[in-house]
Amino acid sequence: MTTQAPSQSVLTPTVGRVAKRALFWVAVAAFAILIAIVALATAGSTAGGAPLDPESAAPGGSMAVAEVLRQQGVDVVVASSLVEARNAVAGVDDTTVLLYDPDGYLDDDQLREAATLARSVVVVDANFTQLQAIAPNIAQAGDADTELTAGCDVPAAARAGSVSGEAVGYRVIDDSVGTATCFGSGDDVFSLVQVNRDGVELTVLGLTAALTNERVIDSGNAALALNLLGAKSTLVWYIPTLADVPDAGPATLGELTPPWVTPVLLLLALTFVAAAVWRGRRFGPLVIENLPVIVRSSETMLGRARLYERSSSRLRALDALRMGAIQRLAVLCGQPRSASVDEVVSAVAGVTGAQRHVIRDLLVDTIPGTDADLVTLSDALLVLERDVAVAVRP
Repeated sequence: MTTQAPSQSVLTPTVGRVAKRALFWVAVAAFAILIAIVALATAGSTAGGAPLDPESAAPGGSMAVAEVLRQQGVDVVVASSLVEARNAVAGVDDTTVLLYDPDGYLDDDQLREAATLARSVVVVDANFTQLQAIAPNIAQAGDADTELTAGCDVPAAARAGSVSGEAVGYRVIDDSVGTATCFGSGDDVFSLVQVNRDGVELTVLGLTAALTNERVIDSGNAALALNLLGAKSTLVWYIPTLADVPDAGPATLGELTPPWVTPVLLLLALTFVAAAVWRGRRFGPLVIENLPVIVRSSETMLGRARLYERSSSRLRALDALRMGAIQRLAVLCGQPRSASVDEVVSAVAGVTGAQRHVIRDLLVDTIPGTDADLVTLSDALLVLERDVAVAVRP
């Protein structure tokens, strides 16, 4: 009596089943979007802001200094480009310009112009390039001490007395120009250097931390900031941006591309998506497939032997036997896998005491002319392997 195998049927999912499956992923996506919104809101509320930004209340900003100066009657004007700074200074004689360019947006000509916008210019944390352009008689001297005493007659520094916080030191390398130095760290290193040149009072200030919201209340930081920046009726707080970078360079790929390329690419993308949806096929249920027939290694060996016999490939068959014999002989003689045939022949000759050319003829050179020769050489390979095994492990 024969039994009929149960038939397998493929059920197409209904709309309700698909909706239930998709509901989980919709919930996961909504949760991920919610987490992203919370993370962005949190990151936005704790953003550090730009350093020494007079409109930033972050620890590294300088809103506290700017607001106190405004309360004292100083007109604080924020400029983000050289054009804005030039317009803010125009027509106003009693002006101080604060220049802070940590990203190096200004070139030498722009630096020289910015350093002469007003009769009082304060350059904060000037680097090597900036010093070469506006004050070549001053050089950088590395980091300075965190607790510094004025020790000079500059009014703003004398009123502050001492300052604290991270500082950068400078060294005067040319005394021919009248300079005043304050807040020394030893070895002729100072964090405030004032130069009077052509009617412009240029102050190079390395006390960046003294102007920040976080450290302005420490020691005499507030007194230094207010007296140095509030000496004039107007303060132009100039921090260069990308607007100061000259727009000179090769045309971009977008500028060189014809205007019709973008719509055509969008149309092709939509066509591809529509074709994929139209011609796409869903995966059906898993189908059980029987494994192919397992062939034993002995049957494979007999099949290859019959092929060699049918095509009279005696040398090919003997080479297969020789390669296996050489590998086994190399293992018996302690030779590495990378050993050459000549090295194996020498090792076998040394172990068995046979002539080297006899062993090489057997393993490499002799060509079988008949089936009887092939059988004889095969038996000789077996005898050689047996002799080596006995000699190595008696």
